[in-house]
Amino acid sequence: MHLHVINPNTTASMTATIGEAARRIAAPGTEIVATQPAHGPVSIESHFDEAISAVGVLEEVLSGEREGADAYVIACFGDPGLMAARELTRAPVIGIAEAAFHMAALISTRFSIVTTLGRTGIIAEHLLEQYGFRHHCRRVRAAEIPVLDLEENGTMALERIIDECRRARDEDNIGAIVLGCGGMADLTEKISQAVGLPVVEGVTAAVKLAEAVVDLGLGTSKHGDLAFPRPKAFTGQFEHLSDMTPTDRKNPKHKSAP
Repeated sequence: MHLHVINPNTTASMTATIGEAARRIAAPGTEIVATQPAHGPVSIESHFDEAISAVGVLEEVLSGEREGADAYVIACFGDPGLMAARELTRAPVIGIAEAAFHMAALISTRFSIVTTLGRTGIIAEHLLEQYGFRHHCRRVRAAEIPVLDLEENGTMALERIIDECRRARDEDNIGAIVLGCGGMADLTEKISQAVGLPVVEGVTAAVKLAEAVVDLGLGTSKHGDLAFPRPKAFTGQFEHLSDMTPTDRKNPKHKSAP
């Protein structure tokens, strides 16, 4: 199985961290290719950052289609470009927030999210509503650390995250914690040991869900709103996207509606 894990920001060290976490959890025979866009923000901490990064995510999916990827993981907790990415391929595309919510709901009746900044916590609240998990989530908490502190000040950032996770455990009446940032992909075991609760991290959850969907022979439906985009002309820097046709990206490995 050929699985592309896309870090939507352009920080190479974070891509490496995400890739290593994905490889540790992947099944034997799953090849993990960790990628990032050539252009875009070094971290994603706002709606604006997400909008810019989504274009890079889609470019990475198109590249993966040329390479024959079996599935994709979008490794940012805002799931930027998720629905547009699903339009471009028959392969499964899994966002790490959606994956983490599903996994946490399977092992607990209530969970809290611990993320980096308060403003990105609001984005997580929007996704909870969109995906139908708002009633499972007790609270979205923020350690109030910039995303890149996970790379540059790892010990301090870890301590802040653990402190917030402990507060969630003690105050929120929950059964599990969801980590709300792809840059936390390598912290699950340390946090779980420190807090004493199951900790769900989205990159690893998404990898296992992607493997399961591929093993079931399922793919993204091409019936309805996730059908391939209609071919049309694009101008300027997006001219290379002009007149793509569904047959350019057809992958017979995946069962989906025609």
